[in-house]
Amino acid sequence: MSARSGLDPHTGSSRTGTRRVDFGRRVLVLRRGRVALRLDLRSVVVCSVLVLVVACMAVLALMTGSYQLSPGQVISSLTGGTTGLVHDIVVEWRLPRVLAALVFGAALGVSGALFQSTMRNPLADPYIIGFSQGSYTGALIVILLVNGTYWQLAGGALIGGTVTAVAVYLLAYRQGVQGFRLIVVGIGISAMLASLNTWLILKADLDEAMAAATWGAGSLNGVNSAQVLFGAVCIAVLLLLAAMSSRSMRQLEVGDDAAAAQGVRVSATRLGLIVLGVALTATVTAASGPIAFISLLAPQIGRRLTRTAGITLAPAALVGALLCLAADYLAQHVAPTPLPVGIITVILGGGYLGWLLIIEARRRL
Repeated sequence: MSARSGLDPHTGSSRTGTRRVDFGRRVLVLRRGRVALRLDLRSVVVCSVLVLVVACMAVLALMTGSYQLSPGQVISSLTGGTTGLVHDIVVEWRLPRVLAALVFGAALGVSGALFQSTMRNPLADPYIIGFSQGSYTGALIVILLVNGTYWQLAGGALIGGTVTAVAVYLLAYRQGVQGFRLIVVGIGISAMLASLNTWLILKADLDEAMAAATWGAGSLNGVNSAQVLFGAVCIAVLLLLAAMSSRSMRQLEVGDDAAAAQGVRVSATRLGLIVLGVALTATVTAASGPIAFISLLAPQIGRRLTRTAGITLAPAALVGALLCLAADYLAQHVAPTPLPVGIITVILGGGYLGWLLIIEARRRL
């Protein structure tokens, strides 16, 4: 890949004259034939550290429970070196929940990155702007009115989230969609759907209402291996599509006019990215209920760790996986009584949202 005139392709530094000007970003270039891949060195280091931290957190979660295990026992069970009770505890009982937290957290992190990058607003979160509520409404209708299976629940969540996204998009469309207008419309739709969800629960039978309310808090208690496998396959496909759309996403970050000048079909691309984000959120909601605020926190934490100008998908996915796994660990093993993971993420996300609003208010003074 050729460098711009006067710039070193490996460091981003000027080669003109005898004085060397460093712009502060180093890149790692991987070449194979005529193909060259440029990776920001800090992002690579941050992602590598996050992978290590996530792995350690996963081992800790597999160790902890009513039957305590050592790191060696966990690793031996995962590699097939242990059989019997220890193997059953690690692989059959605890591993599906840990994998669910990792996969669902990564999906929510990427979903938030898509929304925040597309709308160029740190408050663009599917939970805040109503898309998670729409998925919850669709799944709730299936639970209370149809008493459907998991696959029907997944379809209801996807349909509910998609219908909500289309409604918000159409109501916010005025010769294009501005991020701020879409967020305001989404907040209004979210409030209406929250009222509808409450009404549906109040009208349901007591047992169904209690189950729906518990599920609506966002919980990994009922997740089994089949749901994790199905969710992982769907999420893997959606993450691949998101990675293929990352170039268009970065072009939208510089503004609609600049993106259109580079050949991007702005409205169609933005709508496609929104649909991807909704599908990721709906897939998680179908399995575990709406887990709030991870999609708000993960992209911003990832951007601050990598110190990039825009939001990138890989750090957001890894931070999302870490947040979901850590929140579930706190909910199960640190709280006085086991709690749904969504309660912990609401506490963390609410604190972050308040801090973010204070920072934005101070910037405008």
